[in-house]
Amino acid sequence: MSLRLGDDAPNFTANSSIGEINFYEYLGDSWGVLFSHPADYTPVCTTELGRTANLQAEFEKRNVKVLALSVDPVDKHHGWINDINETQNCNVEFPIIADEDRTVAHLYDMIHPNASLTATVRSLFIIGPDKKVKLTITYPASTGRNFFEILRVIDSLQLTAHHSVATPADWKEGEDVIVVPAVSTEDAIKKFPKGVKIVKPYLRYTPQPNK
Repeated sequence: MSLRLGDDAPNFTANSSIGEINFYEYLGDSWGVLFSHPADYTPVCTTELGRTANLQAEFEKRNVKVLALSVDPVDKHHGWINDINETQNCNVEFPIIADEDRTVAHLYDMIHPNASLTATVRSLFIIGPDKKVKLTITYPASTGRNFFEILRVIDSLQLTAHHSVATPADWKEGEDVIVVPAVSTEDAIKKFPKGVKIVKPYLRYTPQPNK
Protein backbone atom coordinates (compact mmCIF):
# COMPACT_ATOMS: atom_id res chain seq x y z
CA MET A 1 0.00 0.00 0.00
CA SER A 2 1.31 3.44 -0.89
CA LEU A 3 2.14 6.00 1.77
CA ARG A 4 -0.37 8.75 2.39
CA LEU A 5 -0.04 12.19 3.91
CA GLY A 6 0.17 11.97 7.67
CA ASP A 7 1.44 8.38 7.66
CA ASP A 8 4.56 7.49 9.59
CA ALA A 9 7.54 7.45 7.25
CA PRO A 10 8.99 3.93 7.46
CA ASN A 11 12.35 3.77 9.20
CA PHE A 12 15.18 1.74 7.68
CA THR A 13 18.88 1.05 7.96
CA ALA A 14 20.78 0.94 4.69
CA ASN A 15 24.21 1.27 3.17
CA SER A 16 24.91 4.54 1.38
CA SER A 17 27.62 6.59 -0.26
CA ILE A 18 28.59 7.95 3.19
CA GLY A 19 28.34 4.62 5.02
CA GLU A 20 25.54 2.81 6.85
CA ILE A 21 22.74 5.09 8.02
CA ASN A 22 19.60 4.68 10.05
CA PHE A 23 16.99 6.95 8.48
CA TYR A 24 15.46 8.27 11.71
CA GLU A 25 18.83 8.78 13.35
CA TYR A 26 20.15 10.55 10.29
CA LEU A 27 17.20 12.95 10.25
CA GLY A 28 17.25 13.64 13.98
CA ASP A 29 15.09 16.73 14.57
CA SER A 30 15.43 17.90 10.98
CA TRP A 31 13.01 17.81 8.08
CA GLY A 32 13.90 15.31 5.37
CA VAL A 33 13.66 14.91 1.61
CA LEU A 34 13.97 11.33 0.33
CA PHE A 35 13.93 10.94 -3.44
CA SER A 36 14.53 7.99 -5.74
CA HIS A 37 16.21 7.54 -9.10
CA PRO A 38 15.68 4.81 -11.70
CA ALA A 39 19.41 4.02 -11.96
CA ASP A 40 22.94 5.40 -11.68
CA TYR A 41 24.63 6.93 -14.71
CA THR A 42 21.37 8.13 -16.22
CA PRO A 43 21.22 11.63 -17.71
CA VAL A 44 18.15 13.09 -16.01
CA CYS A 45 19.20 11.78 -12.59
CA THR A 46 22.65 13.28 -13.06
CA THR A 47 21.14 16.74 -13.51
CA GLU A 48 18.77 16.26 -10.56
CA LEU A 49 21.50 15.29 -8.13
CA GLY A 50 23.66 18.13 -9.38
CA ARG A 51 20.86 20.62 -8.86
CA THR A 52 20.25 19.29 -5.35
CA ALA A 53 23.94 19.57 -4.50
CA ASN A 54 24.05 23.15 -5.75
CA LEU A 55 21.01 23.95 -3.60
CA GLN A 56 22.48 22.27 -0.50
CA ALA A 57 22.83 25.59 1.35
CA GLU A 58 19.15 26.34 0.73
CA PHE A 59 18.12 22.99 2.21
CA GLU A 60 20.40 23.50 5.20
CA LYS A 61 18.96 26.97 5.79
CA ARG A 62 15.56 25.32 6.14
CA ASN A 63 16.88 22.56 8.46
CA VAL A 64 16.31 19.91 5.77
CA LYS A 65 18.46 16.83 5.23
CA VAL A 66 18.42 15.28 1.76
CA LEU A 67 18.82 11.61 0.84
CA ALA A 68 18.76 10.14 -2.65
CA LEU A 69 18.17 6.48 -3.49
CA SER A 70 19.04 4.14 -6.32
CA VAL A 71 18.92 0.37 -6.57
CA ASP A 72 22.56 0.28 -7.67
CA PRO A 73 25.48 -0.62 -5.29
CA VAL A 74 27.65 1.81 -3.34
CA ASP A 75 30.77 1.42 -5.50
CA LYS A 76 28.72 2.43 -8.52
CA HIS A 77 27.35 5.42 -6.58
CA HIS A 78 30.88 6.67 -5.90
CA GLY A 79 31.83 6.54 -9.56
CA TRP A 80 28.61 8.27 -10.53
CA ILE A 81 29.13 11.01 -7.93
CA ASN A 82 32.45 11.82 -9.62
CA ASP A 83 30.63 12.26 -12.92
CA ILE A 84 27.91 14.39 -11.29
CA ASN A 85 30.46 16.68 -9.66
CA GLU A 86 32.35 17.02 -12.94
CA THR A 87 29.41 17.62 -15.28
CA GLN A 88 27.16 19.65 -12.97
CA ASN A 89 29.91 21.76 -11.35
CA CYS A 90 28.91 20.73 -7.84
CA ASN A 91 29.97 18.72 -4.82
CA VAL A 92 27.54 15.95 -3.83
CA GLU A 93 27.81 15.55 -0.06
CA PHE A 94 24.39 14.14 0.83
CA PRO A 95 24.00 10.33 0.97
CA ILE A 96 22.84 8.20 -1.94
CA ILE A 97 21.28 5.03 -0.57
CA ALA A 98 22.31 1.74 -2.17
CA ASP A 99 19.00 -0.14 -2.21
CA GLU A 100 20.20 -3.22 -4.07
CA ASP A 101 17.58 -5.54 -2.57
CA ARG A 102 14.90 -2.86 -3.07
CA THR A 103 13.89 -2.95 0.60
CA VAL A 104 13.46 0.82 0.85
CA ALA A 105 11.91 1.01 -2.60
CA HIS A 106 9.16 -1.39 -1.51
CA LEU A 107 8.68 0.34 1.87
CA TYR A 108 8.03 3.59 0.03
CA ASP A 109 6.23 2.08 -2.98
CA MET A 110 8.84 3.42 -5.38
CA ILE A 111 8.49 0.58 -7.90
CA HIS A 112 5.47 0.87 -10.16
CA PRO A 113 5.22 -2.38 -12.18
CA ASN A 114 3.34 -0.83 -15.08
CA ALA A 115 6.27 1.57 -15.57
CA SER A 116 9.10 -0.86 -14.73
CA LEU A 117 9.33 -4.13 -12.83
CA THR A 118 12.79 -3.31 -11.45
CA ALA A 119 13.61 0.40 -11.65
CA THR A 120 12.31 2.96 -9.18
CA VAL A 121 10.18 5.83 -10.44
CA ARG A 122 11.03 9.44 -9.53
CA SER A 123 9.30 9.47 -6.14
CA LEU A 124 9.94 12.22 -3.62
CA PHE A 125 8.85 12.41 0.00
CA ILE A 126 9.06 15.31 2.41
CA ILE A 127 9.24 14.08 6.00
CA GLY A 128 8.59 16.32 9.02
CA PRO A 129 10.59 16.31 12.27
CA ASP A 130 7.74 14.18 13.69
CA LYS A 131 8.64 11.53 11.04
CA LYS A 132 5.26 11.97 9.34
CA VAL A 133 4.89 12.14 5.56
CA LYS A 134 4.10 15.76 4.66
CA LEU A 135 4.22 15.55 0.86
CA THR A 136 4.58 12.96 -1.89
CA ILE A 137 5.32 13.60 -5.56
CA THR A 138 5.92 11.01 -8.27
CA TYR A 139 7.30 11.84 -11.69
CA PRO A 140 7.83 9.49 -14.64
CA ALA A 141 11.41 8.46 -15.33
CA SER A 142 11.59 10.77 -18.36
CA THR A 143 10.80 13.99 -16.46
CA GLY A 144 13.25 15.73 -14.16
CA ARG A 145 11.96 17.32 -10.96
CA ASN A 146 11.80 21.04 -10.21
CA PHE A 147 13.81 21.48 -7.00
CA PHE A 148 12.90 25.13 -6.66
CA GLU A 149 9.33 23.90 -6.32
CA ILE A 150 10.47 21.48 -3.61
CA LEU A 151 12.00 24.39 -1.69
CA ARG A 152 8.82 26.41 -2.18
CA VAL A 153 6.72 23.58 -0.77
CA ILE A 154 9.05 23.23 2.22
CA ASP A 155 8.67 26.95 2.91
CA SER A 156 4.91 26.53 2.86
CA LEU A 157 4.92 23.41 5.03
CA GLN A 158 7.15 24.98 7.64
CA LEU A 159 5.12 28.19 7.71
CA THR A 160 1.71 26.53 7.92
CA ALA A 161 2.89 24.10 10.58
CA HIS A 162 3.26 26.99 13.04
CA HIS A 163 0.65 29.55 11.95
CA SER A 164 -3.08 29.35 11.18
CA VAL A 165 -2.56 30.11 7.51
CA ALA A 166 -2.49 28.42 4.12
CA THR A 167 -0.56 29.45 1.01
CA PRO A 168 -2.36 30.40 -2.22
CA ALA A 169 -1.54 29.23 -5.74
CA ASP A 170 1.99 30.08 -6.89
CA TRP A 171 2.84 31.51 -3.44
CA LYS A 172 6.47 32.30 -2.74
CA GLU A 173 8.29 33.14 0.49
CA GLY A 174 7.44 36.67 1.61
CA GLU A 175 4.08 36.96 -0.17
CA ASP A 176 0.66 37.28 1.47
CA VAL A 177 -0.97 34.13 2.81
CA ILE A 178 -4.55 33.00 3.42
CA VAL A 179 -6.21 32.84 6.82
CA VAL A 180 -7.56 29.31 7.34
CA PRO A 181 -11.36 28.91 7.56
CA ALA A 182 -11.13 27.62 11.15
CA VAL A 183 -10.16 31.12 12.31
CA SER A 184 -13.04 33.61 12.41
CA THR A 185 -12.53 37.05 10.92
CA GLU A 186 -12.85 38.58 14.39
CA ASP A 187 -10.13 36.30 15.74
CA ALA A 188 -8.01 36.77 12.62
CA ILE A 189 -7.90 40.53 13.14
CA LYS A 190 -6.58 39.94 16.66
CA LYS A 191 -4.24 37.13 15.63
CA PHE A 192 -2.66 38.89 12.66
CA PRO A 193 -1.76 42.45 13.65
CA LYS A 194 -0.26 43.21 10.24
CA GLY A 195 -3.81 43.34 8.91
CA VAL A 196 -6.43 41.15 7.28
CA LYS A 197 -7.72 41.80 3.77
CA ILE A 198 -11.23 40.37 3.36
CA VAL A 199 -12.04 39.49 -0.27
CA LYS A 200 -14.89 37.13 0.64
CA PRO A 201 -15.91 35.87 4.08
CA TYR A 202 -14.02 32.65 3.29
CA LEU A 203 -11.12 34.29 1.42
CA ARG A 204 -8.98 36.47 3.68
CA TYR A 205 -5.37 37.46 3.16
CA THR A 206 -2.72 38.56 5.63
CA PRO A 207 1.00 39.33 5.27
CA GLN A 208 3.23 36.38 6.02
CA PRO A 209 3.19 36.29 9.83
CA ASN A 210 6.79 35.22 10.42
CA LYS A 211 8.29 38.03 8.32
